[in-house]
Amino acid sequence: MASDASAGRGAAIELRGVGVAFPGGAVAVRDADLTIAAGELAVLLGPSGSGKSTLLRTINRLIEPTSGYVAIDGVDARTLEPVALRRTIGYAIQAVGLFPHLTVAANVAVVPRLLGWDAARIAERVDALLALVRLEPVRYRDRYPRQLSGGEQQRVGVARALAAEPRVLLMDEPFGAVDAIVRASLQDELRRIHAEMQTTIVFVTHDVDEALRLAQRIVVVAEGTIVQADTPDAVLTAPANATVRELIGIDALSRRFAVERPLVERPLP
Repeated sequence: MASDASAGRGAAIELRGVGVAFPGGAVAVRDADLTIAAGELAVLLGPSGSGKSTLLRTINRLIEPTSGYVAIDGVDARTLEPVALRRTIGYAIQAVGLFPHLTVAANVAVVPRLLGWDAARIAERVDALLALVRLEPVRYRDRYPRQLSGGEQQRVGVARALAAEPRVLLMDEPFGAVDAIVRASLQDELRRIHAEMQTTIVFVTHDVDEALRLAQRIVVVAEGTIVQADTPDAVLTAPANATVRELIGIDALSRRFAVERPLVERPLP
């Protein structure tokens, strides 16, 4: 089971000239260029309304770019059928979105079932992933979402997003609805899972401390534009402009301690 849980390996993501304009003329994303290396944990950081979630959703085509393109391992996402594409990309959101009438095991198994996996493979994968997110399979497999705490539901959401062995995992403010202590625990678990699986993770947050705790690279988004993409330490010590300085705030020096994390990580590709 351990080998199954660690099967995922990351895919490279490229955004080239990506723009998103909505009917009526509102522009959410402007000419975004970004390369995310295979296995990288990149955090899109910016205030509410900055365009970071819109940018994230262009990767799995929940939002279609009106200009430019997204490529995954060199394949233009526009050439792929959208539903099939989404089944190969994990997606976790703040609201979790667990099906209340399904058990934990059935929630985790949703995409593998859609992909036609056999029952034995699904059962093995479910147990492996519950163990990965520190939910003992025997205790949690047959529970329903209403029987779980908020933090436990988020763990199940992460397990579900990883169920089909995706090479890319997109996470949109996934821990925003839980308290600070649970949130820190979930952040640590995500770092551990990433170190083990090396899935490419793109994580959206407006919380500077969360970005510093998680990221190998921080991508600062403001008014629909990528204004800096660099290591956490570089963003703190050499902000690209006044917008980044204002976002980081006056506690930049003390926040440098958040970059010195005990978990051993791969260097930024």
